[in-house]
Amino acid sequence: MTATTLRYFTSYSGAGLPLRLVGELAADDMRNRNTYYAGTFDSAERLVRCEKIVYGETEVCHEYDYHADGRLARATIADGSDDPSIIDYPA
Repeated sequence: MTATTLRYFTSYSGAGLPLRLVGELAADDMRNRNTYYAGTFDSAERLVRCEKIVYGETEVCHEYDYHADGRLARATIADGSDDPSIIDYPA
């Protein structure tokens, strides 16, 4: 299993994928937050999972897979509907 790091953010910027999380929060800042983004990063600092948390519940979840050269290979987006959306990015 690859080592990952979980970090917290206030928002994201841009319209492309993977999302660019901004406004990193310290652990002490999390006590009074109702909405935030939880980003899981791999050892290469690539975002592999992003959850939008609203009042303790996951509202939207993105999972990302990467090609060997670091480019995005697949984005899986779950927004609470029955089936997640999958976007493939060919090599």
